[in-house]
Amino acid sequence: MVPAPLPFEQEIHELEVQLARLEANPDAEEASEAIRETRRKLTGLKKAKYSNLSAWETILVARHPNRPQTMDYIEMAFDEFVELHGDRAFGDDRAIRSGFARLDGHKVMLIGQQKGKTLAERQQCYYGCAHPEGYRKALGKMRLAAKFRLPIVCLIDTPGAFPGIGAEERGQAQLIATSILEMSRLPTPVVCVVIGEGGSGGALGIGVGDRMNILQHAYYSVISPEGCAGILWKVATDDSKQRAAGALRLTAADLKRLKVVDHVIPEPLGGGHREPRVMANTLKSHISRQLKELASLSVDQLLAERYAKFRRIGVLA
Repeated sequence: MVPAPLPFEQEIHELEVQLARLEANPDAEEASEAIRETRRKLTGLKKAKYSNLSAWETILVARHPNRPQTMDYIEMAFDEFVELHGDRAFGDDRAIRSGFARLDGHKVMLIGQQKGKTLAERQQCYYGCAHPEGYRKALGKMRLAAKFRLPIVCLIDTPGAFPGIGAEERGQAQLIATSILEMSRLPTPVVCVVIGEGGSGGALGIGVGDRMNILQHAYYSVISPEGCAGILWKVATDDSKQRAAGALRLTAADLKRLKVVDHVIPEPLGGGHREPRVMANTLKSHISRQLKELASLSVDQLLAERYAKFRRIGVLA
């Protein structure tokens, strides 16, 4: 199925539609040669477009409705998953999913943000914007993992924490701050991956770990481009959003250069939404390798390296 095109993908979309028509009737005369030629053109065009995405175009890819989410990766990359619900205080926030999982023989505690695919699921998940009970749930499950000496895997995908009055009344900012503090001193390995959007404190609330990864076409930022444009220019027009996106240095390449992330995980040509199983296998191999690396460290080494890693962020040599 040909995915819906993004604004900069019109030429790619036209070739994909053309290729789908040719492949639907492969027995036609000279069809095989036309298919090969169309595939060649399509590959070249994708390489040209996706090797030079602007910051705003990267955001559009990160927000693509077909992009794999946490529950997709649970199905495709993890061998088992037993979900754990609720924060034992207020409720069960569906924007954050947690539970015991198994990956390549590693028993882990999985914490992930879920935006939802259908309208009903998105409303249930608040489009990936977690409430205080979501962060309280995540923190409780992380402490449980530390108790049983299980490594933690966090999949980050949120435009930000839920900004409603009720969330603020129930201590949204305090819960995120507490989560950051507690994650910094968890006596167990923590691997974090930004799989789509990494927006503001909502992302940082489960984003303190020994290994910080980001998918090639994901983004990680202190604020959304729309929010930044609204503050600086009082209105979020197309032009101001694009200017803000470029100024925020939020792409994977920028973040790697600034040492905010440790690793950039490559995506299939044209983005993970085009080949989700390939993306899931790549993600699985990266997390598995990092879990093996971290397993060899003592608790003291783990905590010392984690502390030093975050102290280095923002230091200009």
